[in-house]
Amino acid sequence: MTNEFLAFAPISADATAGVLTPAAAVLDEMMARVGVDGLCAAFADPGLLALVDQHAAAVRDAMGDAEREVDAEGLAAYAKSIVFAARRGGRALPAPGEAPMRSADWMAAEWHLLRLLGVCALAEATDLLES
Repeated sequence: MTNEFLAFAPISADATAGVLTPAAAVLDEMMARVGVDGLCAAFADPGLLALVDQHAAAVRDAMGDAEREVDAEGLAAYAKSIVFAARRGGRALPAPGEAPMRSADWMAAEWHLLRLLGVCALAEATDLLES
């Protein structure tokens, strides 16, 4: 069997609907690892929400200082740099689907987790997440 059919078959919009760009895939992974649980906790705790807002503002400022757009590519690159730095420092990320932290735990979360939560908040606020 050859792939000749695939070479000439038209690609419908339905066939590509679930395909994520590399940047969207990074943001999706960050949402799975920290964003969903962290943002849920933040929306239930005004103090934590204020902390997440501060981290989101710091991310936005850092991207502006680096003359980067607050878009999927820029946020994904920023998130990857935080993840790489955390790993170099021996810090881990929660695995996707790992048991969520309680709100009080998020208030005491390590800096890299809060910064990634700020990235997730920006991605959500600017409609950059794939549906």
